[in-house]
Amino acid sequence: MSIVVNGKETRAVAPPAAASGAGHPWLAGLAVMAGVFMVVLDSTVVNVSLPHIAGNLSATVEESTWALTSYLTATAVVLPITGWLASFLGRKRLLMLAISGFTLMSLACGMAPSLGFLIVCRILQGASGGVMQPLSQAVMLEAFPREERGKAMAFWGVGIVVAPILGPTLGGWLTDNYSWRWVFYINLPVGIAAFVLIRQFIFDPPYIRRESNAIDAYGLALLAIGIAALQIALDKGQEEDWFASHWIVALIVIAAIALPIFVWHEIKARHPVVDLRVFKEPTYATGVVLITLQGFVLYGSVVLLPIFLQTLMGYPPLQAGIALSPRGVGSLLIMPVVGVVMAKADPRKLLGLGFATVSFTLFWFARLNLNAGYWEIFWPQILQGVGMGMMFVPLTTITMDRIAKERMGNAASLFNVMRNIGSSVGIAVTQTLLMRHRQIYANLLGAHVTPYDMQTRMMLRSLQSAFIASGSDVVTATERSHAALFGMIQRQAAMLAFLDAFRLLAVLILIVTPLVFLMHRPATGAGDT
Repeated sequence: MSIVVNGKETRAVAPPAAASGAGHPWLAGLAVMAGVFMVVLDSTVVNVSLPHIAGNLSATVEESTWALTSYLTATAVVLPITGWLASFLGRKRLLMLAISGFTLMSLACGMAPSLGFLIVCRILQGASGGVMQPLSQAVMLEAFPREERGKAMAFWGVGIVVAPILGPTLGGWLTDNYSWRWVFYINLPVGIAAFVLIRQFIFDPPYIRRESNAIDAYGLALLAIGIAALQIALDKGQEEDWFASHWIVALIVIAAIALPIFVWHEIKARHPVVDLRVFKEPTYATGVVLITLQGFVLYGSVVLLPIFLQTLMGYPPLQAGIALSPRGVGSLLIMPVVGVVMAKADPRKLLGLGFATVSFTLFWFARLNLNAGYWEIFWPQILQGVGMGMMFVPLTTITMDRIAKERMGNAASLFNVMRNIGSSVGIAVTQTLLMRHRQIYANLLGAHVTPYDMQTRMMLRSLQSAFIASGSDVVTATERSHAALFGMIQRQAAMLAFLDAFRLLAVLILIVTPLVFLMHRPATGAGDT
């Protein structure tokens, strides 16, 4: 449109496009955060309920793990195409479809009469909820002005970081006090509230539009096959002994073929389902590497501690979940502070400090022993939660700072899918490391326990005497003393394996810390130049 000024024709400047939730940024944030907290929570809340699900639905515990694997796989497949889906369907429509689908599937999961029905519902639940993470991030970044993005990401980070930590505690409490079905029913009021808020306060900005009616069918197929194969292989690999299983090998081969072909196809495609050109921005590419490593460490340590507490320290599931809550408390307390401080300080310094803090706490965990008390587990978790908050908020803000709003949905999708892949790899690596190193240490320690060793003979005599004193005959006491000694070896071997895993995570996070300063400082905040 042109207008005439002083006899000259001048092109009018259009007002800037409104962001999602403009005028009501906190209400828009609340709308998407209610949904994303629920979705992320469901990735871990089912973990402690699996034995109950198996017993109630006449399945083995191993079979019941598909209720978790199916959800994670469906989420992983949908995550990278969220940006494309938002342009194709419209962001508001997609959000409403996602939250309604997730809520309905939560009801169906809770009413599941069989494991097969539950798995199908979990697939649909994961596919519905998978779009919530990147869409919520894009909405939060757009709803707030640039100078307040730190606060927005602090609010968003509460759901992403705290939810998976609190999941096992909530799941254990609901299962113990009510039923495993309430793990799903608890989503219903939250889902309904989120739907109402999304309908009222979220809308599509002008730059969210369908660029083409063409659907990249080959890209979609390659992505779905490759990501699904990779996710299932990572989730089931340790259970099936990795390369000793033909079907795990087949899944890894499929992923190794499908994903590189997908990348090549998307680079060449005219209308790609995932726009990989966003990786040309160095700050974004570095941020994606760092969030992948953060996912690796966060979920790797989230898996390690519950196993440590329950198998070696004798904590019941609910008490183990409660003992793990300090990390969530630490993140919850520090994130709002980080969001405010980021407006006045270089967020890269906060990010580097966060990485260093998390590394320090993991080295702290690597000094635990079998006599550790509650407070020796409490304090490093509080500090680790603080470090996680200092990592997540600045990292998300810096990574997305140079991304144009019209590319925000696609960039957020890739950012979140890489965090999820890092999480899956972290879980797989730590579980495998635990099993392998426990076997190694059991062999090393067992080699020194022989009938010719004086300390071994003294220990066996002491144990035998204790069993005889408790009422066992000599033969039974002898058998029990050997079994008890073997159990001691196994516990010590497991303890050493846990310490190795904590050390690995600490070293990894320390090694990548210098990458923080390869990122550009955001163009907001005090003292910008």
